[in-house]
Amino acid sequence: MGYEGLEVVNPEGGQDDAEEEAHRGRWRKEDQDSYWKMMQNYIGADVTSMVTLPVAIFEPMTMLQKSAELMEYTYLLDMADECEDPYLKMVYAVSWAISVYPAFQRTWKPFNPILGETYEMVNHGGVTFIAEQVSHHPPMGSAYAENEHFTYSLSSKVKTKFLGNSVDIYPLGRTRVVLKKSGEVLDLVPPPSKVHNLIFGRTWVDSPGEMVLTNLTTGDKVVLYFQPCGWFGYEN
Repeated sequence: MGYEGLEVVNPEGGQDDAEEEAHRGRWRKEDQDSYWKMMQNYIGADVTSMVTLPVAIFEPMTMLQKSAELMEYTYLLDMADECEDPYLKMVYAVSWAISVYPAFQRTWKPFNPILGETYEMVNHGGVTFIAEQVSHHPPMGSAYAENEHFTYSLSSKVKTKFLGNSVDIYPLGRTRVVLKKSGEVLDLVPPPSKVHNLIFGRTWVDSPGEMVLTNLTTGDKVVLYFQPCGWFGYEN
């Protein structure tokens, strides 16, 4: 995706303390106290676009570019398009849908794009992808991708609920894939996500709940249940 081989390190030190830094969290003690005093006023609110956030929690990319990460394993959609077995076709398609979740281990927030900003990725494994920010308040984006086997369209919108040291994220947009060989239309509904330890502790992301992939042409459906993590994240 353009960042192969890059390594995220502590900007205030070397690499020796990288593991300790990851478990301690990204905030200095004095920053935790001041930011908590500001953010406690928003508990229970939708903080999608109403809060100014410190640059320390961001990664050097925008949400448009992050949305292109779902194009990394599109060979699975190619296999779904070529597959004659209707059930194996859905297995390939849902495998593609869950392939993006390892990226959630990067817990930095992408920057919000400006209105009208676009991101284009050309010929990534034969796939052409373009995304545009179509609304600023609330933030909404649209994306389209295509190769010889499928077309992909996304209308992205989320609702959030700030809970103090965590935030719930509810996807409200629409994701559709059309397989070209058969003309079948697939609709994807991802589970909600929860970002833990925004201010205190090691930040980690969980996505408990159901992911539903529906073949709108045949009526076939895949329902995956994502088991919630333990209290301390992936390691427990």
